[in-house]
Amino acid sequence: MLDIDPELIATALERNSNYRVLRRHKPRRTFSQPGDAEVRNGLIIDLETTGLDPAYHEVIEIGLLPFQYTVDGTITEAGTPYGSFQEPFGPILPEITRLTGIDGAMVQGRMINRVRVDEIVAEADLVIAHNSNFDRRFAEDVCPALAKKPWGCSLTQIPWADEGMGSKLCYIAADLGFIYGAHRAVDDCQATLEVMARPLPQSGRTGFSFLLERAFEPVYRLKAVRAPFEVKGSLKARRYRWDDGATSNLKCWYKDVPEADVASELAWLRLEIYGYEVDIPIVQVTPYDRFSGRL
Repeated sequence: MLDIDPELIATALERNSNYRVLRRHKPRRTFSQPGDAEVRNGLIIDLETTGLDPAYHEVIEIGLLPFQYTVDGTITEAGTPYGSFQEPFGPILPEITRLTGIDGAMVQGRMINRVRVDEIVAEADLVIAHNSNFDRRFAEDVCPALAKKPWGCSLTQIPWADEGMGSKLCYIAADLGFIYGAHRAVDDCQATLEVMARPLPQSGRTGFSFLLERAFEPVYRLKAVRAPFEVKGSLKARRYRWDDGATSNLKCWYKDVPEADVASELAWLRLEIYGYEVDIPIVQVTPYDRFSGRL
């Protein structure tokens, strides 16, 4: 068999509309020059766990990737990643191994260096995960200082659907032309940084510019307390989520809306859900408590 440069084959295939080429992601250190803009420190975090509930399940792998960005929304440079396995007290179930590739032998005797994690987190001006609703609740147990940091979410604060893309990280990567080692913590962090740094197909803006803009804009949480059971379908259809009160101590349906939409959302709740002028609790959501489950 001839020893042919695979890149020549890939380039030839790209010229034919019947083919699509996905290249293996090669993490890069430099993205853009900051120019005269103010530079700040970001941190991407990814966790693999034994399950979905931080009250019962454990972290088995952590990935941290520091990076620098400008205040106008440009990623400039990636730092040195940190990754580690952590041996849990309980077993790693087969379904977790199938998802992550992590089994008991890989984590045996391994422990996260929490001093090193604390040092990395201390430098961060903004923490990002690709599903912060999941990662933040586990991460704060590993490093309590994360509870005092502002958080963003590359899953929910970038308009992937408006760009004609899926929102799962592996789908986004494929849409942008690359593959990577999914469900391994450091690889996920590096892929997240890459997809945030690239221009998106419809807007031409980078995902990170959207995230930075949305992470700090005012958002308000409306809590539909004691909403009638029979209207839960209407609430779900309007993208309300259920809070079981495990951390907030208040069972209710809730929705986060921008300031401009608060009045119209209150009117909808009173007309369609309660049928009278009920007082509805409203809580301002900041990047310091968003995704934490404490509201």
